[in-house]
Amino acid sequence: MSTIVPIGPYHPALEEPCRIDLTCEGETVRDAAIILKFNFRGVEGLAERKNFTQAVALIERICGICSNVHAMTFCRALENLAGVNIPERARYIRVVIAELERVTSHLLWTGLAAEVMGFQTLFMSCFALRERAMDLLEGISGNRVNYGMNCIGGVTRDIADPGGVQGEIRKLKEETAKKIAPVFLSDRTVRARCAGIGILPGEKARTWGAVGPTARASGVPQDVRKAAPYDAYDRIDFRIPVETAGDANARVVVRLLELMETYGILDQALEKMPPGPVRGADFVEIPAGETTARSEAPRGECFYYVAAGGTDSPLRVKIRTPSFVNMPLVREMVLGADLADVPLINASIDPCYSCTCR
Repeated sequence: MSTIVPIGPYHPALEEPCRIDLTCEGETVRDAAIILKFNFRGVEGLAERKNFTQAVALIERICGICSNVHAMTFCRALENLAGVNIPERARYIRVVIAELERVTSHLLWTGLAAEVMGFQTLFMSCFALRERAMDLLEGISGNRVNYGMNCIGGVTRDIADPGGVQGEIRKLKEETAKKIAPVFLSDRTVRARCAGIGILPGEKARTWGAVGPTARASGVPQDVRKAAPYDAYDRIDFRIPVETAGDANARVVVRLLELMETYGILDQALEKMPPGPVRGADFVEIPAGETTARSEAPRGECFYYVAAGGTDSPLRVKIRTPSFVNMPLVREMVLGADLADVPLINASIDPCYSCTCR
């Protein structure tokens, strides 16, 4: 006899409103229905009622964790349409802010994963390091969450002390390697809790179009920073961690290895940052036309479509977030799983409902 077990829309294991209706036989999941859109803020429609400068500020508030990548991708789309080349120093500053945001996002996820697994001490260690990364972002931008660093044609602020930021990044890398990585990468309890559950085979990851660490944990080496380099990523040496097991443990490993690579990207960007201005003209006229831009957000590819009609407001803004692509894959991951493993499987893709339900 089958039983429907609902999780959510409000549940301790869910970061934001979402509902997963599980069809179970005993403790085994036989089917799942994922229900989103409990929040609707109409950001895309509101952006079409703002001028381009106001739309940048609005779009940055889609999500508190991925705020920079949204504003940056929107600005890059408009710069593509206007044929604007931003200053070299601005390209490196965008990389620094984007990768610091990746650090805070991945440390948030590792902390929440530790909490789901019952590692309260590890949870506190992750969030202590995340606080220091947020302090760096506050020191650069003046803000801990919505940084306001992007504008059409460059960035709004310079990094006054790249050497000081670089020194703190190196300390964060050392402490992550010492306190966080060994537990997630080699602890027997973590492996017992995560290995073999929530398996997403590589073929299904490709068929469903998985992105980000979720795809890379299933052997799909897709990363926009390598596949279609933007800003200064083509001047920086880094590798894309890939695992093939496709289970929750592989997604843990990929994110930890990616976090260590991110520290290296930051070190290089701060070291190579050239002198010069951080933005071009104070006003950029956006011509009529349509354009796209994509960036590698912490959770995967973030895609923007923008159409303009030659006025000071966009005609259409369409956003595809990584969680919109990855969330349906949770159904594939939980089929045949134990009911008790579902919260961890769902958390292992690092879903961002705020980005998806905009």
